[in-house]
Amino acid sequence: MNKLLPKPLLLLLGGLFAINLLQAYATELIYDEAYYWYYSQNLSWGYFDHPPMVAWMIALGYSLFHNEMGVRLVSCLMGTGTALLIWSLVRHPDKKMFSREFFVWILSITLLHAYGFLSLPDTPLLFFTALFLWVYRRFLNQPGLWISIALGVCMAALMYSKYHAALVILFVLFSNLRLLKNRYAWLALGVSLLCYLPHLHWLYSHDFVSLEFHLFERPNQPYNFSKFTLGFLLNLLALFGLTFPFVYKTLFAFRPGNKLEKALVFLIYGFLIFFFISSFQRRVQTQWLVVISIPAAIIVAQCLMEQPALRKWIWRLGLANIVVLVWLRLGLVYEPLFPGQFESHGNKVWVGNLKTLSEGVPVVFENSYRKASMYAFYAQKPSISMNNAYYRKDQYTIDGSEALVQGKRVFYAYKGISGKGVFYLDEKGEKKYGIFIDNFTSYRALKAGLPEGETLTAGEEYSFWIYNPYEKNVPLRALRLGVAYLDASKRLNEVHPIDAQPDPEKVLMPGDTVRVRFTLPKAVNADPEYLRAVIAENDLPFGLNGKAQRIKQ
Repeated sequence: MNKLLPKPLLLLLGGLFAINLLQAYATELIYDEAYYWYYSQNLSWGYFDHPPMVAWMIALGYSLFHNEMGVRLVSCLMGTGTALLIWSLVRHPDKKMFSREFFVWILSITLLHAYGFLSLPDTPLLFFTALFLWVYRRFLNQPGLWISIALGVCMAALMYSKYHAALVILFVLFSNLRLLKNRYAWLALGVSLLCYLPHLHWLYSHDFVSLEFHLFERPNQPYNFSKFTLGFLLNLLALFGLTFPFVYKTLFAFRPGNKLEKALVFLIYGFLIFFFISSFQRRVQTQWLVVISIPAAIIVAQCLMEQPALRKWIWRLGLANIVVLVWLRLGLVYEPLFPGQFESHGNKVWVGNLKTLSEGVPVVFENSYRKASMYAFYAQKPSISMNNAYYRKDQYTIDGSEALVQGKRVFYAYKGISGKGVFYLDEKGEKKYGIFIDNFTSYRALKAGLPEGETLTAGEEYSFWIYNPYEKNVPLRALRLGVAYLDASKRLNEVHPIDAQPDPEKVLMPGDTVRVRFTLPKAVNADPEYLRAVIAENDLPFGLNGKAQRIKQ
C-alpha cells in the first residue's frame, strides 16, 4: 500500500474514515436520509425521485447495523474511496511530497466533506464520477475488451446514482468525439445500457413517473434573479468556501495537456454553462453542481504541486475552511455549537412525543414524506405520507404504502399548525396537531382527468373521468370531485368542487372507468394556466389524481 500511498496520507485518510464513522453514528439522520432509508425498506430497480443506488447502499449498511451508522456505512467507505481515486488521478512525478497539502485541499471542499458520511444520491454520484474518470484514463491508454466492460459498468453505476449523471458521460464524450469511431467505446455504451435495462424497464412499467415529474410536473416559481441566477453564482462560491478565488483562477487558467485533462475541463465548463442557463428557468440547488468538485479537485491538486504561491494560499485558506467545517460538523451532533437549528437536531424528541401521543397506532402524515420517513425510522412503527392537492407526489404516491393503514385506527397528523384535535410538541417545542380516525379508508391511487389534447375553457361542459386501479370496488358515494387551478409554475392557486357528482348508489369496479359531465368553473383568485382533476374521499382533502392540463379562462 505504501507504494501507492505515502504513509502520512494513508494515516490521514484512515483517521478521516474513523472520524466519519463516529460522526455517522453520533449524528441523527437528516430528512432526506430518512426518506432514502424508507426507499431501502423495499428494494427496487427505481423510485419516484431517484434511481436506486442510494437505497442499495443504505440497505447494505443497515443490514449490518440497525442505526444511523448502518444508514451511512457505505457512504463513509465511498467518501474515502473518492479521495483515493482523486489522488490516483493526479499526475505529478513528486506528488508524494505533497500528500499533506493534498489532504488539506480535499478536506476543505465543502460538499466532499459532507458527502464523506451523509447518505444522499450525490455521495455515489461523486464516487462513481471519480471511478469513471479513473477507468476512462486507462481506456485512453489501452482500449480493449475488459476495460471497455469496466467503463460501461461505471457509466451504468453513474446513472443508477442520479439522473443528471448523464451530463458527466455526455461532456466527456464531447471532449473526445473520436470515441464515436471507436468500437470499444460503443462496446462500453452497450454494456452500460445492458446494465441499465432493469431501471429502464422499471420506468416503463411505472409510466416514466420519475421523468414526468422532474421534467413536467415538478412545481416551480416565476423567475427571480436573486433566487435563481444570483443564487447559482453564490452556490459556486459555497462549493469551495474561502479558497474559491484561487480555485476558479486556477481552473480558468488551466490548459489541458492530454485527453483526460480535456475531459476534466469539459466537465467543469459543461456543468457551469448548463446550470447557468438552467438558472433562468428554475432555482439551481448547490448539490446539482457538486460533480465539478471532482475535476476541480484533480486540476487544483496538480497545480498546487507545481505552483508554490497557489500551494501557500490553498494551505492557509483550506485550513480555515476545515476549521469552519469541523465546527459545523460538531454542531450537527451538539446543537448549541450550530448556528441555528438544523434538521439533524431534535428528531428523536418529536418522534418520541408523537409515538407516546399516538399510542403506537400507524401515523398518517399530511403532505410530508420527510416526517413520515423520519418517524418510521426512529419509532419503528408504520407511517405514511398522504399527499393532497396542496403538495406534490413522492414515493408514497406510487408504492402502495396506503394499504398499510386501510381499515385501521390511525393518527392523522396535520401539516403545519391547525389548532384542531390533539397535539404533540415538535423539535422546536411547537404544537403540532392531529386527530385519531377509526377504520381509516382512502382511495389516493384513483386516476382522474379531463379530455386531453385540447385547451380547456371555463364555463364549457366537459367529461370528468375516474379510473379504479385497485383490486377492490370503490363506492362512489365516498367520493367528491373537483378541479385544482395551478399557475404558470404549476403551483396550486385554488380548488373548486364541481357541480356534478357520480351516482352515489353505484360502485366503481376494479379496472373500470366512470365519466361525469360537468361545467368547468371559473377561477376566482387568479388567472390559472393549468388545472388538475382531483378527488376527495371520506372527508379527506382533495388528492393528486390527474395530470396538469392547460386551461383557457
